[in-house]
Amino acid sequence: MDIITFLAEQKIKEAIEKGEFDNLSCKGKRIEIEDLSFVPEELRASYKILKNAGVLPEELQIQREIKQIEDLLEYCFDDEERGVLKRKLTEKQLRFNILMEKRGRSLAYYEYVNKINLKLSK
Repeated sequence: MDIITFLAEQKIKEAIEKGEFDNLSCKGKRIEIEDLSFVPEELRASYKILKNAGVLPEELQIQREIKQIEDLLEYCFDDEERGVLKRKLTEKQLRFNILMEKRGRSLAYYEYVNKINLKLSK
C-alpha cells in the first residue's frame, strides 16, 4: 500500500468514526456506476447528456425497433402481415449493418458490447 492510499484510508476511517457519512442522501441505496469505457473519450460528455435526456443513439434505436419487429413476428399468424414484417425486419437489419460499417465497427463487436450491457443492466 502506498502512502497516498494509506492516508486516504485513514481520512475515510476518521470520517466514519465522526459520523460524517451518516446523513448521506444515498445511504443504504445501491449506487449505479456507469461504465463508459466502450464510448470514445471525446464522445463521453455528449453521450451522457443524451442519455440523461432519454435520447438513444441511432444504433440502439434501430436495435430496439428490430426487437419489436421480431416480437411481432413471433405472434403473427397472417401470412400477408408476416411478409410485411419480414421486409421491415430485413430493412432495419440492413440499415443497422450499414450504420455500423460507417462507424468502423463490425457487427460482431457491437453485438458483443450490447450483450455485456444487457447483462450488466439486469
